[in-house]
Amino acid sequence: MFTIEKNRLFMQNESGKTLAEITFPETSDGVYTIDHTFVDESLRGQGVASKLVQAAVDEIEKRGGKVEASCSYAAMWLDKRLKDRS
Repeated sequence: MFTIEKNRLFMQNESGKTLAEITFPETSDGVYTIDHTFVDESLRGQGVASKLVQAAVDEIEKRGGKVEASCSYAAMWLDKRLKDRS
């Protein structure tokens, strides 16, 4: 569903327009901070942002990294995930 680059996941349409994107630079050794999420208006309300964050978390964990968030949506998503696990 998403294309993975070094610290970015994204989805484009046929003409190359970015429809969804999340970035997670490595801010310190082994720590990745989700700092940006974007979902085009045409995809809003379909759970794409949640899928983006989940895919980023999966990728970071696959790398053995720790997940942090400065993006407000991702921070809220991570908080909810922690509450759901307890």
